Amino acid sequence: MKRAATMSALVCLLALTAAAPAAPSSPSARESAKYTYNKYTYKGTLLDSVPKKGVLKVCTTGDYAPFTKLDPADGTYTGVDIDMARDLAKSLDAKPKFVATTWANLTKDVASRRCDIGVGGVSITLPRARQVYFSEPTREDGKTPVVRCADKDKFGAGTLADIDKPGTTVIVNPGGTNEQFARTHIKQATVKLHPENTTIFQEIIDGRADVMMTDASETLYQSKIHPELCSLHPEKPFTFSEKAYATPRGDEEFQEYVDQFVHLAKHDGTYAKYEAEWMK
Repeated sequence: MKRAATMSALVCLLALTAAAPAAPSSPSARESAKYTYNKYTYKGTLLDSVPKKGVLKVCTTGDYAPFTKLDPADGTYTGVDIDMARDLAKSLDAKPKFVATTWANLTKDVASRRCDIGVGGVSITLPRARQVYFSEPTREDGKTPVVRCADKDKFGAGTLADIDKPGTTVIVNPGGTNEQFARTHIKQATVKLHPENTTIFQEIIDGRADVMMTDASETLYQSKIHPELCSLHPEKPFTFSEKAYATPRGDEEFQEYVDQFVHLAKHDGTYAKYEAEWMK
């Protein structure tokens, strides 16, 4: 009888415990949570810390119009993704602080928390995805050639076989997917590195290079502002890629928020409006 009474009391206690409402998770507990990536240990989520600090640190190269463009005269950034970054910061009750980076270092800078997000025509790749999280894609893209219009017939249908010939100079900017693509596919033509992406298309116009293979969006933009240049088959690029924003690994809450921000901007016309301002 005594054992039965004890068991009955235990069952009642367990039932009461199960029925009790769960204690709400306190913000302090969430903010004190830590995660580690490589040698870096971080506390809390950017979803909380950015509004508290009032600053969103945005890494961008500034050399990839129409997505990111730096004006060296006054140090201001413009572009489709720059406008988006300003909107993202505003949604977090913060101001954007643009941090200069390079294509070789962009994902490293995001991973090490030198900045909170990386923007500016960043293509999703598996090696990059090992270092950072990526948001919902902003647009599809792919590598396509841009050449002098005067030499357009020289490259026929603009296939890799038409381009990869002795005597042809393919120019690339270092450290990004353009160089990776050229190094992988160009075997007979000369590959020429040019460190300044902002002046690289002038090299083609002036005859110091013949071809650049970059994202179709960039070839269309450059051919718009430089009538001497023609984009070859931008509607059928060599590759498939998507562009997105990079966020630090381990911070799922911030990454999910950026996902929702991009999703809404793509479906309410915001992203299309910013892109049209550059591509019209």
